This record gives sequence, structure tokens and C-alpha cells, in this order.
Amino acid sequence: GVPLARSGVPVAGLELSEPMLRQLRTKVDATEIPVVLGDMATGTAGEVGSYSLVYLVFNTISNLLTQAEQVACFRNAARHLRPGGRFVIELWVPELRQLAPGLDSVVFGTGEGYFGLDRFDVLTQHVVSHHFHFGQGKEARLFRSPHRYIWPAELDLMGQLAGFELESRHADWSGAEFTAESTSHVSVYRLG
Repeated sequence: GVPLARSGVPVAGLELSEPMLRQLRTKVDATEIPVVLGDMATGTAGEVGSYSLVYLVFNTISNLLTQAEQVACFRNAARHLRPGGRFVIELWVPELRQLAPGLDSVVFGTGEGYFGLDRFDVLTQHVVSHHFHFGQGKEARLFRSPHRYIWPAELDLMGQLAGFELESRHADWSGAEFTAESTSHVSVYRLG
């Protein structure tokens, strides 16, 4: 949002986390980017029905842990958009094909002093990402992040329920073709 605002595009936002809002305020003030403290599924930012674009990037919609909350998020995005407006979602595709029979976890990243593990509950479509950071000593830090994963087809149905139609889907921001092997997607929904 900061680069968009600085290039002259009017930007407003919703943020659930007070610490994240304070962090934003170290970069821009409330006149440059007005942000309302609230939930993306129910909150109101600025003037309802006045926006041409609503976006959720970096897997944000998966922070809503129920299907009902995710559908409400689509409806809330539609409420904020004028007719023909776009709702853009960047989201990962779950790596369930990597799960061996009887296992519920997949290592998704390794590096110097780090590894990441996703633990899946395939019945509820929940995943908890475990991020382990460690140094030279015996201490390690663990950060856990719960999510509800959404298949692209389910996301499309959520869009339909809120009055959207899928306009395009690509594997990444550069416009690469979305295939069965893609690990993420950028989906653009147009409000009818």
C-alpha cells in the first residue's frame, strides 16, 4: 500500500493487529493511508461501494480459519467495490501431494539457521506452519501460524457466492501460466 500511495493512488485499509498498524505508522501517517482497525471479513474501510480494487496478498485470506469467515471476506470485498471492481487474491496451493500415506506434515523450507514445517489436518483444511529459527547455541525460537487452506475451485465458488466472476488466474505476479504444478496463484475476480 505504501508504494501505491506514494505513486498517487488513493489507498485505504483494514488491519486487525494494533502492532502492525503502529508499524505502518512508522512509514506513513493516517492522512496518507487511512487504516481502520478491524477484521477483513466484517470491517469497513472508507466509503463503501467506492473502490475499484480490493486486494489480499501473501496468503492473507488463509488467516481466516473457517469457510464461513472466508465467504464473509469475499462479501465484504464486494461491499467495498463499485460495479466492475476487482478483488485480487494471492494465495498458496497446499502441498498435499507431498504427504506420504499416514503422515500429516511437510517440510516447506530449510536454510542456514531455519526450517519450516507445515502440519495438515485434511478434514478441516487447517494447517499450522511451524517456523524454527536457531543459531550457534542450544536455544531455538519457534513461531506458529495457523491457516485454513483453500483450493482454487473453492475460492472461485466463494467468489460466485459474493457476486464475482473469475477474470484471470496466474501462477505468480509475473503472469506465469497457472498449472497443476503451481505452488501459488494470483486470482483476479471482477464484481458483476
